[in-house]
Amino acid sequence: MKLLALVSLVSIIVFASGCTRIAFFIANSASLPGPYERSANHSYGPESRQKLDVYSPKDAKDRPVVVFFYGGSWTTGSRGLYRFVGAALAERGIVTVLPDYRLYPQVKFPIFLDDGALAVAWVQKHAHEFGGDPQRIVLMGHSAGGHEAAFLAYDRQLLQKAGANPDWIVGLVGLSGPYALEPDTVVLNTIFASPYTPAQWQPVRFVTPQSPPTLLVHGTGDDVVSIQHAEKLRDALQANHVHVETQFYPGKNHADTVAAMSVPARKRNAVLDQSVSFIQSVSARAPGQAPAASTTR
Repeated sequence: MKLLALVSLVSIIVFASGCTRIAFFIANSASLPGPYERSANHSYGPESRQKLDVYSPKDAKDRPVVVFFYGGSWTTGSRGLYRFVGAALAERGIVTVLPDYRLYPQVKFPIFLDDGALAVAWVQKHAHEFGGDPQRIVLMGHSAGGHEAAFLAYDRQLLQKAGANPDWIVGLVGLSGPYALEPDTVVLNTIFASPYTPAQWQPVRFVTPQSPPTLLVHGTGDDVVSIQHAEKLRDALQANHVHVETQFYPGKNHADTVAAMSVPARKRNAVLDQSVSFIQSVSARAPGQAPAASTTR
């Protein structure tokens, strides 16, 4: 017990301090054994970063599916670093897909969104091969990945253009995402640039009454992405009578919301349990059928 507590403390410290290599090593090492199967390196397009991994519960059949997009300011990241997310959800009975997508400087907005849409289309075509139900897909993402997941959940034309069915997206889980993005660095002003405007790159602008039920998780101590992004998206969803749940964790930082998916940091907050509960709830309904009322917690 003391060793587990020590590992948990080290993991929390390195996630918070930005020592990501050590943090990911700890998180993923703890997730290696488990009642799930990992199928890696599936190509959803011709580009080298258009690949994805699938994490399936053993003997899965017609299970709900999560497509998880990682963050990294649209400049860094790889699916292998987030094995702990795939393992955590697969162990709870959810088929989980982790795609890579192209990053800056190779591409700018909106090309990485096109990659995400192609990945979703691939999942809808192949989910049955891994025990998943293609008509019960929940999109999920952290930070920049939350921005990507929100776009794919709310911009129906984006999915349709890639050959995916937006009606098969039954929910969204956003972890610390910049849903009302205002670029504030040289790099971000290059990634999100003319001829595009905030009306094109802010997913909050794409909310409609047809948007899927949404869970928004954010830390009040997040100094990377302000909690105001979650509040603005919550307000837009409520204004459109879309079911939305929020969980704002006092004092938690930007990394805490995804770190809590790992075994060492899981006791820090209830992100995993809450996400699984939400995923099970929305995937229990027929596609397009949402809860009757919005809630905020």
